[in-house]
Amino acid sequence: MIRIGLISDTHGIILPFVKKALEDTDEIWHAGDIGGLNVLDELRELKPLRAVFGNIDDYKVRRECPEYLFFEIENLKVLMMHIGGYPGKYSPEARKLIKELKPGLFISGHSHILKVIPDPANHLLHLNPGACGKQGMHTRYTLLRFTLDSGKVTQMEVVEKER
Repeated sequence: MIRIGLISDTHGIILPFVKKALEDTDEIWHAGDIGGLNVLDELRELKPLRAVFGNIDDYKVRRECPEYLFFEIENLKVLMMHIGGYPGKYSPEARKLIKELKPGLFISGHSHILKVIPDPANHLLHLNPGACGKQGMHTRYTLLRFTLDSGKVTQMEVVEKER
């Protein structure tokens, strides 16, 4: 069993409420638009980190983070990328990777809109944690916390704060 803190679209800053929300996790996953090496360093000081780059990330972040991650943890296959869309409206690259890799959990960022959507057609759960950085038109900062246990996502929590 492992507790995950899932964030996206920090755009160069880790706000204090985000740090606090990530304290009660075992790993941090970042779904892109990190915004700078300072964010990676700050997150790595808190917990083990898995991260992908986003469309705003420069070459320094892209050297540290791949375009997508595919891994297995707690008997669950996970695919994470920044621009992936959502069930019924996946990006072409996401659609190809989902078909090829068959993840049970698909994570993307980019939209700044929090989504938790089952995708029965692809036998997966789609997560987008929204955005927890200051850039963008979102009115709330959001992130997700959840537990992975024997192939299942449990104890899903939305953490949010007014901008």
